[in-house]
Amino acid sequence: MSGYSVSPQAVDDLFEILQYIARDSEDAAQRVQSEFYETFGARARMPRQGHRREDLTNKPVLFFPLYSYLIIYQPAVDRSAY
Repeated sequence: MSGYSVSPQAVDDLFEILQYIARDSEDAAQRVQSEFYETFGARARMPRQGHRREDLTNKPVLFFPLYSYLIIYQPAVDRSAY
């Protein structure tokens, strides 16, 4: 699987993060947005990178840090099964 989808909740979170950063620098917000989407793509290409956080959830998700944020993702989900 080489593609990915971003949940509506994650899009909302990312929007809020970028708005916060843009208060100080719109250029920095654009760079951070690019880095988030580059990281999403990289996780899609190499989906087992990251770590589990069983202290936070028992769901089959992995956590991957980017700056002071944690990207939470479910690797290799077959959406055709839904």
